[in-house]
Amino acid sequence: MDVFVSACVFKQAHFIIGSIFLYLCKLLIAFFMFNKIKQLTWKVIFLRFFIYGFALIGFGLCTAWLLVKLKLTNDPGGVDINDRYFQNVTLSDSQRHALLSDSAKLEAQKNLTYYKIITLGVLHPQNAQIIMDYYRRTEDVHTVEHMLDALRIHMKDSAEYGKLVSDRAKMFTYSSNGKPNNLYWWSSIEEWPVLKAAVSKDYRVIDSVARITGVSPRMISAVLIAEQIRLFDSRREAFKKWIAPLKMLTSEMTFSWGVTGIKDFTAKNIEHNLVDRSSVFYPGKAYEHLLDFKTGNPDEERFERITDIKNHYYAYLYSALCIKQIDTQWKRAGYDLTDRPEIMATLYNVGFKYSIPKPDPQVGGSTIDVKGQKYSFGLLAYEYYYSGEMADLFPYPSMKRNIVAAYR
Repeated sequence: MDVFVSACVFKQAHFIIGSIFLYLCKLLIAFFMFNKIKQLTWKVIFLRFFIYGFALIGFGLCTAWLLVKLKLTNDPGGVDINDRYFQNVTLSDSQRHALLSDSAKLEAQKNLTYYKIITLGVLHPQNAQIIMDYYRRTEDVHTVEHMLDALRIHMKDSAEYGKLVSDRAKMFTYSSNGKPNNLYWWSSIEEWPVLKAAVSKDYRVIDSVARITGVSPRMISAVLIAEQIRLFDSRREAFKKWIAPLKMLTSEMTFSWGVTGIKDFTAKNIEHNLVDRSSVFYPGKAYEHLLDFKTGNPDEERFERITDIKNHYYAYLYSALCIKQIDTQWKRAGYDLTDRPEIMATLYNVGFKYSIPKPDPQVGGSTIDVKGQKYSFGLLAYEYYYSGEMADLFPYPSMKRNIVAAYR
């Protein structure tokens, strides 16, 4: 096979060399005939220039083809001077899998990556801004680390960047040391993901109630979460059989009603406060008809509204109005509970009777046992409120709105 290929190449080379020789002969003849140009007509001169030009172009093309065919133009290439650097920065498949499969290590790496970008911004702000924009949109740690590696090719001699990163890297290195990944015990139990999924289904209903009443959806969800967690132990078997598979909220129908645990007498007080303009809990004329009954049997209608397992609108509405009325009372007395969810949740739990505005209110309420960990209703609501859980569905009230409300 090698002999055959060599023979073919030799024949092609022989043909090309012959063609080149022919073109050279023509050019030589043209040179000797140059002195006779004056004796020729312009048509003949033009024709000869065309022929010789074509021959010259053909010579160039044939030469180029021959150089390519004989691989005389090939660039042998070489190893990049940064090859050793590339070998060190590229993550192996096993390293990548280990990082993505361990949520705790991944969160630590996200924080470290964020710090690297900030450090880069001190030295090279334009590059850092581009990477930060991508990182905020995607949280793609793997790609961003490669983006930073690409930049470090030009910063290999930058001791300042390397020192800044290495000095802080230990702060973001994950080490459990037997400590829980999440400090909030209630969010570490097996029921929490189910409860999150169930509450998430109702976020549109909660949001609509929040718009009608002016109560923060975050606060409504806080008393809901505390009430639902309170029922974990008492509804253990029900949770395993129905609640977990269906990802539904627990609804009470005995002493307390509905998913938010509204008591019968509390519901009646809420209705009364809506229409009693002399009450310190009266929220205003705009709220008077929100709970108007449609039948002649208010007791039965009230029960069916709050305990409806298919539609939790009225359960949330009663809870939001309870919060609104307590908030109204305290603001009239000169106290703003906007940033005190623990106090609001405590008062929601203990009822209107114990809502007495004062400068040093106490946190408490029902004691809730979450698998051996004791919480008060107010503390549990407070921890959830500021935990950041489900903040995308139930956002925090804006500071500007709080300031305006406080000075009305």
